[in-house]
Amino acid sequence: MSQARSEAYTVSPQFSVPEIGSGIGLLDQQKERLIGEKVFREVQKQMPVIQNPWLEDQLSGIFSHILSQTQLGQPVGLVVINDPQINAFAVPGGLFALNTGLLISARNMDEVAGVMAHEIAHVSQRHFSRSQEAFKGQGLLALAGILVGALVASQADGDAGAAVMLGSQAALLDKQLSYSRNQEREADRIGMQYMYAAGYNPQSMADFFEVMNRATSRVSFLPDFWYTHPLTTERMSEARLRANQLPQVKSSLRDEGFEVLKMYSKVISSQMSEQQLKILADRGDFAALLGLAVFYVRQGDYVLAQQALDRAKIKNNSHNLLTLTQTDIYLGQNKLDDALKTVVSNAQIMPENRALNLKLAEVYIRRGEPQAAKNIVQRFVDRNSRDISAWRLMQQAANLEKQSSLRAVNVLRYRAEAEYWSGNEENAIKSLLHAQRLAKNDDVVSSQVKVRLTEMQNERQLKI
Repeated sequence: MSQARSEAYTVSPQFSVPEIGSGIGLLDQQKERLIGEKVFREVQKQMPVIQNPWLEDQLSGIFSHILSQTQLGQPVGLVVINDPQINAFAVPGGLFALNTGLLISARNMDEVAGVMAHEIAHVSQRHFSRSQEAFKGQGLLALAGILVGALVASQADGDAGAAVMLGSQAALLDKQLSYSRNQEREADRIGMQYMYAAGYNPQSMADFFEVMNRATSRVSFLPDFWYTHPLTTERMSEARLRANQLPQVKSSLRDEGFEVLKMYSKVISSQMSEQQLKILADRGDFAALLGLAVFYVRQGDYVLAQQALDRAKIKNNSHNLLTLTQTDIYLGQNKLDDALKTVVSNAQIMPENRALNLKLAEVYIRRGEPQAAKNIVQRFVDRNSRDISAWRLMQQAANLEKQSSLRAVNVLRYRAEAEYWSGNEENAIKSLLHAQRLAKNDDVVSSQVKVRLTEMQNERQLKI
């Protein structure tokens, strides 16, 4: 799937993005990053986050492209939450989250990009942080705690109106989570500039507002997104007016890449039945055929999965999700040579492709080749220390190194990282304390463990 439109545009409108980020001190930036990481861990622990490298990569690529239009540094991360509600949120430090419901309700990638750009604008303009005065000195960490509490409350109860806090927190929630009208309009305006600069159709932001507005008239409650980002008729008309002032960006009527992403999201979030998939697959729909194959892999029916995948290959034989699904079918059947043959060349041709390379590492682990797996995965944890999927593979690979004197220490270290970023801070610290005892005769490793243990213990003191 293309991560941005390639159309050239001849008119370059004057952008007016306030340079908020460049004026904040290093200390504030570090504090915001710690808050973003803390909320990342809490969200991983308390919400149904989907750990899926392919889906994460698709969305991260688009996010990165929009982020490149801003002054923001490397973000804490992007998480996908398995929730049919149409919602997205952003936290200081650059933690972004999207619900599967948002992906499924959008009609094209530009509409998703519009929501992403809006959330990025909230962070780039530091809307949370600038509201601190109204927060009576309780600071960003308290705000982060209320954010997580509200998100979890809305998740625990299927009713979209459940994000209600008691006592004094209710007033704080009302003040802090419902952005001011001016902040919403600023996020719309600047977000639209970001998405346009990244090559997405700015009309799609206005389109999605209208789609959601029509959807709310058919149900008895508002989506969560409406509570935290109040929509008014004025905002909708302003968005359309602003989009009309920008040069046109052509949208493709049917983007097969987005159709696959949308269908895949439906399957892995269990919002698509086998019968529904079959009806669409029988019409020769590539996304549905691929979705049906993924559905059967998840059911453990590898024969039916292979039949659906073979039909999909006739339509398109070069999609990365075909490679990943075929590899999963072979792994499910314990055909390890076939699994390796399927994924190895594509992964090596695209060493930066996380989904393909983590799948290759999984194959090496299944084949009992831990060093080959670790060589691959190390690149990804070096690039992103919060990569839970990668740390789990490192742990599995280390466990296979029967001859290594550091086997138990490494298993504990890698498990600690996976636990820590999954929000299980106490278990992570226990694992590192155990690793420290086992490594006491190795000065270098013992020192490394001690440094990381101190970091975790200090960050854990950040109560939210």
